[in-house]
Amino acid sequence: MRHIIWDWNGTLFDDLHIVVESVNASLAELGAPPIDADGYRDHYTRPVHLFYERLLGRGLDDAEWKQIDLTFHDTYRLALPRADLALDAIDALETVAVRGWTQSILSMWWHSELVPFVEERRLDRFMQRVDGNRNDAGETKQTHLERHLDALGISDLGAAAFLVVGDALDDARAAIAAGVPCALYDSGSHHRAEFETAGVPVVQSLREALDA
Repeated sequence: MRHIIWDWNGTLFDDLHIVVESVNASLAELGAPPIDADGYRDHYTRPVHLFYERLLGRGLDDAEWKQIDLTFHDTYRLALPRADLALDAIDALETVAVRGWTQSILSMWWHSELVPFVEERRLDRFMQRVDGNRNDAGETKQTHLERHLDALGISDLGAAAFLVVGDALDDARAAIAAGVPCALYDSGSHHRAEFETAGVPVVQSLREALDA
């Protein structure tokens, strides 16, 4: 292993509480009841519009989806000051650097917002690349990961040189599809029992993921 690919939301950045808050703001506009963290874990999936369809028990038209996406991100941006890095994020990043490995961030958050946010916290000093979503809210993590791996040189290094560390089943599915090892960080986005069906190591800390 030579390179760690970190997921951002829910992995390096501990934001589940403001994500749930932002989902509830979107649900309120549709007249739907709020959820708690367990409700989020019960229904979460990607693409995100499927997650909302699960919550609502029905399909969404284009106008509803656009409004959901707008409300979620507006609420999330306002709530950002109330979220912070995972407790051992800096320790994990420094450990990777000390071991002489490289690392990068791959997130579904908008690239134009992710990059300055990472730079403000001086995390860019650790990173070979920082890639957010440059396309649309419906893009899959698998497509995003494959593009990231190509940019990092998977054809030269080989899949075994990488480790994806994420907090969602979507991260594991994307890594498995790309033939890349993965460790799932149990930070609360899914029920533990779901993680244990993914076929990859499940860890309780970011530091532990490096030795999984």
